[in-house]
Amino acid sequence: MRSDVIHTLLVANRGEIACRIFRTCRDLGITTVAVYSDADADALHVREADLAVRLPGAAPADTYLRGDLVVAAARAAGADAVHPGYGFLSENAAFAAAVQDAGLVWVGPPVKAIELMASKTRAKELMAGAGVPLLAPVDPATAGPDDLPLLLKAAAGGGGRGMRIVRELVALPGELLAAAAEAASAFGDGEVFAEPYVERGRHVEVQVMADAHDTVWALSTRDCSLQRRHQKVIEEAPAPGLDEALRTRLHEAAVAAARAVGYRGAGTVEFLVSAEGRPYFLEMNTRLQVEHPVTEAVFGLDLVALQLRVAEGEPLPSPEPPQPSGHAVEARLYAEDPARDWQPQTGALLTLEVPEGPGLRLDTGYTGGDTIGVHYDPMIAKVIAHAPTRTEAVRLLARALERARIHGPVTNRDLLVRSLRHPDFAAARLDTGFYDRHLADLTAPGAGDPATAALAATLAEAVRGPEAVRGAEAVRPTRPGGPAPARFGAWRNVPSQPQRKRYRSEPDGTEHEVAYRTPRTGTPEPYEIPGTRVLAATPDRVTLEVDGLTRHFTITADGDRVHVDAADASYTFTALPRFTDPATHTAPGSLLAPMPGTVVRLAEGLAAGVTVEAGQPLIWLEAMKMEHRILAPASGTLTALHAAPGHQVEVGALLAVVQEDPAATPVPVPVPEETA
Repeated sequence: MRSDVIHTLLVANRGEIACRIFRTCRDLGITTVAVYSDADADALHVREADLAVRLPGAAPADTYLRGDLVVAAARAAGADAVHPGYGFLSENAAFAAAVQDAGLVWVGPPVKAIELMASKTRAKELMAGAGVPLLAPVDPATAGPDDLPLLLKAAAGGGGRGMRIVRELVALPGELLAAAAEAASAFGDGEVFAEPYVERGRHVEVQVMADAHDTVWALSTRDCSLQRRHQKVIEEAPAPGLDEALRTRLHEAAVAAARAVGYRGAGTVEFLVSAEGRPYFLEMNTRLQVEHPVTEAVFGLDLVALQLRVAEGEPLPSPEPPQPSGHAVEARLYAEDPARDWQPQTGALLTLEVPEGPGLRLDTGYTGGDTIGVHYDPMIAKVIAHAPTRTEAVRLLARALERARIHGPVTNRDLLVRSLRHPDFAAARLDTGFYDRHLADLTAPGAGDPATAALAATLAEAVRGPEAVRGAEAVRPTRPGGPAPARFGAWRNVPSQPQRKRYRSEPDGTEHEVAYRTPRTGTPEPYEIPGTRVLAATPDRVTLEVDGLTRHFTITADGDRVHVDAADASYTFTALPRFTDPATHTAPGSLLAPMPGTVVRLAEGLAAGVTVEAGQPLIWLEAMKMEHRILAPASGTLTALHAAPGHQVEVGALLAVVQEDPAATPVPVPVPEETA
């Protein structure tokens, strides 16, 4: 028997990608090993693995980024191979070397290839020698007006960290310092380089797969132009709207890049394509990409299985890749609020149900009942659709997302549906500025019918009855910072008389009041709502006839919140008490933590008594791999400061208070540059 045959595989990762790799391992008869932090003790990837090893701690730096602990875990579990997934240690050459030094099979590219591509500046020099098209670098020290706009990028990492767009020369020195500081914090390397910023460029990439027998596949193209904070949101394969000559050039450049570094395994060569159709090399990711499922769908391949095959020393199945078929689109479902600066959200994920059917695929690291914590990326799942044509795939994906039942933290689901149905996306008018131009429209209040959804919620609650509600309150505590549980039925002194319920819609905060009554028949009915008739009402399903149209609503109660799913939209409401609780008010000018996180820094010189300007960044919080600014709500005086670097804060915690003083002339506090 060959010594490099893999029998037991440890995945040095978590969440969705770990579950994805385990799925292939089960199909191949390979025993699986998970590693997990204390925050992930009950995570899905731990539940799905055959064996699991604890990495003490919660922060990534103490757990998933500790290569020594991961290698020790592999040895302890009897693993003979390690797969890094993506992120964390996946492109860490020292970790790859440590795995091999421990006598384990590394399911990834050669250490030398990782090293050569680890620095974007060195990678660009290497690619220039291989004939791969590049943007000419710009020396920031000699940059002039004709070089603008410039894009500053971290040499040692991606994900938008350390990235800045500079449109004015006067801003260049400060942006360089800020980009270098953020790069050093994120990657331990403060090297930053500059290149021309391509307006309305497209992000197009080529999946490559190479073996140790001189075979390199270029598996068509992917378009990943729809991004927020330089991180991808919607991806598709093949990239639409490229002529055959451009596709051929991209394929040839990707193969040349792979051969230049002696690549093996799965990798991705990323390009920026200008509006004029000129491609420029961006970087090579020496790992599996998040968006790999769209390539798998189009080619009918399992890229993880091919990674394992290549790691075992086997050749790829044929000199040429299979022929592609159809079109695939992937949407990343995040626990975040796009309308509020993409703020990540945390909390219990009550329900996660995505429709199943031909052409649909769900990759996730969560199930209903899991908790989305503060320590890691807020991606909940990837939903993928594959169909014969792009139009069919986009329509299938949009409808699947629309019909999904997702209850818990606020998500970007509505944004995804609207993006897929936007005229520019439908016409493949794609570039990385899509959300810069369209975000306001895509997050504006929709054309749904929240008032009727609130009525359905009220009728379901009325059928459930006050005793059931009181019982639920007795066993379910109020969420921290949330309103007290609503005591439905507490005012029903005369059942035949109209009763009123009040709800606040999430996340926009719109309030709805619903009136109903319960006649002697016992079936609640709307009060003074013409054109609406109750056809059926149970605690979890309500059917209404609205202006002659029959509509069905599925109701899920969760303490003081209620989720209503209809055929065309989903709604979340918070039940409000009949009378306002004075304790819910906060002093004007209060700065509250919008999410649980860690205070990482304060504006320079910030202290009680200083004057600030409205909109000025005062406090930076770090949560879920991102930094978030807390802004001054008004111009005036900072009268209280309760935050300090290193403090852990809960959502709603009072960080500071600004007393507005319209007559004062504010003296700005020096402000560090914004982080991505």
